[in-house]
Amino acid sequence: MTGEARTLTHIDASGKADMVDVGDKAETVRVALAEGCIRMAPETLDLILTGNAKKGDVIGTARLAGIMAAKQTASLIPLCHPLMLTKVAVDIREDRALPGLRVEAMAKLTGRTGVEMEALTAVSVACLTIYDMAKAADREMEIGGIRLVEKSGGRSGDYRRGDAG
Repeated sequence: MTGEARTLTHIDASGKADMVDVGDKAETVRVALAEGCIRMAPETLDLILTGNAKKGDVIGTARLAGIMAAKQTASLIPLCHPLMLTKVAVDIREDRALPGLRVEAMAKLTGRTGVEMEALTAVSVACLTIYDMAKAADREMEIGGIRLVEKSGGRSGDYRRGDAG
C-alpha cells in the first residue's frame, strides 16, 4: 500500500460486512486481467497437451469453466454485485519452465463497479478444473500465483502490477 491511507470498502462503521452502494457511481468501461498457474509433472503436461487425458479436452474444458465461473462470481463471493459482463476471455498456455500451464483471464463490462473478482474467479476455477481433469495422473499438481495483473476504469483509475510483463 502506497500513498494515502486506505479503508476497507466492504466494512460499515460498526465493523459489519456491508455491500457497497454503487448506485451513484458513473458507468465506465471497466476491464480486469488476472493470471495464475498450475504446476505439474512434465509427463502430466504432455498427457494434457496431446489430448490423452482420461476425462478429455482439459484445456478446452478449463477455458469454458473459467468463463462460466466469471459469470457466477456474485453467487460465490458474498458481497460481489451481479454484473452484466460484456466479455470474458480465458487463455491457457503451456510453460515448460514450470512445468505446467499458465492461465490468464480478462473480464470486461460497462458499469458502476469493477470486474477484478470476475477475472480472478475465472483464473481460479480454470486452474481447479485442470486439477480435477488431470488428478488421476498427478495428485501433486500445485495451483498458485493467482493475482490481479491490471485493471482499468472507475473512480480509482488504472492499476498495473509493478512486476507485470
